[in-house]
Amino acid sequence: MIRLYFVNNHPLILEGLHSFFDDENDILIAGHTRSGYGCLKFLMHNSVDIIIIDTCLPDIDSAALCANIRMEYPTVMVLVLSFLKEERYIDRLLQSGAGGYVLNTADKDELLFAVHSVYAGGVYLSPVIKQAMSSERVGLQKNFPPLTRREKEVLSLISEGNTNAEIAEKLFISADTVNSHRKKLLAKLEVKNTAMLIKYAVDNKLLV
Repeated sequence: MIRLYFVNNHPLILEGLHSFFDDENDILIAGHTRSGYGCLKFLMHNSVDIIIIDTCLPDIDSAALCANIRMEYPTVMVLVLSFLKEERYIDRLLQSGAGGYVLNTADKDELLFAVHSVYAGGVYLSPVIKQAMSSERVGLQKNFPPLTRREKEVLSLISEGNTNAEIAEKLFISADTVNSHRKKLLAKLEVKNTAMLIKYAVDNKLLV
């Protein structure tokens, strides 16, 4: 059972999120709040798996909230739901530990896929977000170490939201080997987490 919690300052969006997930058998809505500090207070006494947060909160910067959650509650994943497409906002949230970024124009199927991807340990970025990041970075690619064929295959599957186990099954290798490739990719491309790895790959057209 995936325990979801919503942090959003817009009543209509909160109502829509409840409506989206209410009838899902494998999802339990743990509650919601309209403020960042309300979220932190809730986490002190309650357990959740994924928090879906907005980028515009009335009392705390969303990147700071994300960083606080990842530091104090490392098993809790954060999925950002926002109308913002600007790379600087996406950068800050991914660097702060967000496990995914979805536009609030997403339909139910995409949002469900994003939740399940993040819950399984993957990273999800809306296709529109990937395209926006790629467009903004045209002509700004930097040099990067050459990747092996297997590393490129793993990177491509990571970008699609696959977990280590799913990648292992598709490539007929062990999950430990996939994890080793993932760590090498992080080191080679000098990024801190999987979300930033995907962003780097999009920025530098490594997935083309």
